[in-house]
Amino acid sequence: MSRVLALMIVVGALLGLPVTPAAAQPAPKPEDLKSSVPALDAMHEVIRPLWHDAWPNKDVKAMAAMVPDIEKHVAAVNKAQLPPLLRDKQAAWVAGLDDMKQTVAAYKAAVTAGDNEALLKAAEKLHAQYEGLVKIVRPILKEMEDFHASLYVLYHYQMSPFQLAKASESIGALKVKMDALNQAALPDRLKAKADAFVAQRARLSKSLDEVAALLAGKDETKIRAAIEMMHAQYEGLEKVF
Repeated sequence: MSRVLALMIVVGALLGLPVTPAAAQPAPKPEDLKSSVPALDAMHEVIRPLWHDAWPNKDVKAMAAMVPDIEKHVAAVNKAQLPPLLRDKQAAWVAGLDDMKQTVAAYKAAVTAGDNEALLKAAEKLHAQYEGLVKIVRPILKEMEDFHASLYVLYHYQMSPFQLAKASESIGALKVKMDALNQAALPDRLKAKADAFVAQRARLSKSLDEVAALLAGKDETKIRAAIEMMHAQYEGLEKVF
């Protein structure tokens, strides 16, 4: 029992209040740990022909005909929710989606006005904004996604209330996933970020080792602080990109 919880129980008893430990949260569903938004994936059905066929050929008639499909897909994405795994990216998702909706309105206005130049610019912007939303959802590396899935369970399900046994299992899983992440290489398009990535990955790995080393002592305060640091180091790894 933690010192904080023990103090709460004593104070509650003195005041005549019932004080019980917080109940452990149920384990997350498998779909909660997937970095995916199906509605965004489905929108590629209209973005692909728009960007790869109509736009390079300046086929404004085809682009105009796509308005209903574009509006349909944007409406579906607007109703979609990010999986819990991506809760920390909600603000960026909402901002990106708001920008996309404004661009769709400009796209439609250009079609109505017959302004082909404005339509081409709006289509280019729409494609870039779609790619921006995809980058929010899609992990940089599969190994990062795997690591984050276990970190998410540890940080959001096993810290409050603190569950040492389950946290130890998650940390063991993180050690295995960190080994895989340490072997991962960035894709060529991100080679410019390689030095920063390797440096921050080393910090993350060290912070995980520090968490693991504290488990045997069972000091909740120290373990919590170390997990907070590890979580911050993972966020730092994401910020590299």
